[in-house]
Amino acid sequence: MADVYLDIQKSWGRRTKASWLSSLGAGLIVTLCPCWLITNWIALEYYGGSLRLTAQAALKQGIVEFAAQHAPQPTFRASIGYLTWVTVQALLYNYLPGPLSYGQMTPAGNLLKYTTNGLLAWTVTHALYGATSLVGILDPAIIARNWEALLVTVNVYGIILALFAQIKAYVAPSHPLDRKFTGSMIFDYFCGIELNPRIGDRWDFKLFYNGRPGIIAWTLIDLSWMAYQYQTFGFVTKSMLLVTFFHFLYVLDFFYNEDWYLRTIDITHDHFGFNLAWGDTAFLPNLYTLQVQYLGRYPVHLTTPSAFLILAIGLSGYTLFRSCNHQKDLVRSTNGTATIWGKPAEYIRCTYSTTDGKTHQSLLITSGWWGFSRHANYLADLMLSGAMCATCGFTHFLPWSYFFFMGTLLLHRLRRDEKRCAMKYGKFWSLYTQKVQYKLLPGVW
Repeated sequence: MADVYLDIQKSWGRRTKASWLSSLGAGLIVTLCPCWLITNWIALEYYGGSLRLTAQAALKQGIVEFAAQHAPQPTFRASIGYLTWVTVQALLYNYLPGPLSYGQMTPAGNLLKYTTNGLLAWTVTHALYGATSLVGILDPAIIARNWEALLVTVNVYGIILALFAQIKAYVAPSHPLDRKFTGSMIFDYFCGIELNPRIGDRWDFKLFYNGRPGIIAWTLIDLSWMAYQYQTFGFVTKSMLLVTFFHFLYVLDFFYNEDWYLRTIDITHDHFGFNLAWGDTAFLPNLYTLQVQYLGRYPVHLTTPSAFLILAIGLSGYTLFRSCNHQKDLVRSTNGTATIWGKPAEYIRCTYSTTDGKTHQSLLITSGWWGFSRHANYLADLMLSGAMCATCGFTHFLPWSYFFFMGTLLLHRLRRDEKRCAMKYGKFWSLYTQKVQYKLLPGVW
């Protein structure tokens, strides 16, 4: 067993050793990221959405005094409301029917089952929100009006959840051979130890926290800030409608293709630590909704030509994103017998090994969009992200920080993808990179 465990630690999954620099970086991220969300809120609440004015005020007043004066305050109502929200989503996740899906093979050779009922859970949740708002039981702007206290609650919840996941990895791991220990407690807290922590056979931490308190909340937050804009100003702007449309498109696509998500880097590579626990519960609902938070407070009136241009860019990005992933799934699900753009699909048939000693096959696609770029789906993501942010105009950087975050995230993922695939596929990956030379933007890089 010890030899098997050592082999696991050397497999094509996440790194197994953390340098002091990596540990320092992890500690800084854990410390500074919650402060980042709070700074964004302060800028939106007190300084017109201007990070420059926020920074000037903090330097003039002194960081400690500024933080003490402007820090968001929790409320009992918001805390109970959020815990109720998570509980309801857990019940829907556990009891709603849905198709049985499978993830990718893990480095230790585990093929996990999932019940992908996210679209039904999204529908039930939004139907309840809409019905209770229409009959006057619920203020549709309730999330926006309690945003300050909710910001505190989700930060605390995410930090505690990450700590719980770290303890669980030691005392009750779901799949012991898929754990990764780096020798650094802070790095393990940040990046996680367990690859797929679960309660029982099916209750998966990753799928639940990303999809339910995270992504289902995304469109609810949009609707709440839209209601807030209407209640405050008496109208809803084209910019608010447009960014909400983009968000709905993204979210509904995610849940309609929830089975596909099981084969993305979040599930197949990232371990469950602060990065996903806090990221899904605090970071995603806050940063990904910055545009509606901004527009709800400071309406932007787009001209009709501008709105159509932004719509065209966003839809082009979405179409490219969906087409890329469809081509990949089609070729792999048909074992290479599919056609792309009217021609037989081109690919490299490769093999890889898991640490249980078994050899598996896969296909690296070299035609269609994947013949132009090894990460064409990331380029599509950036196009859609840019369109979302463009709805807020160009007056302030804050609503655009989502685009720059996505750019940084996707470039980091691109680097990890390249390294992971090189380890996993070996000589086959070298052949693939010779065939498809550009990483992201064809003709450039």
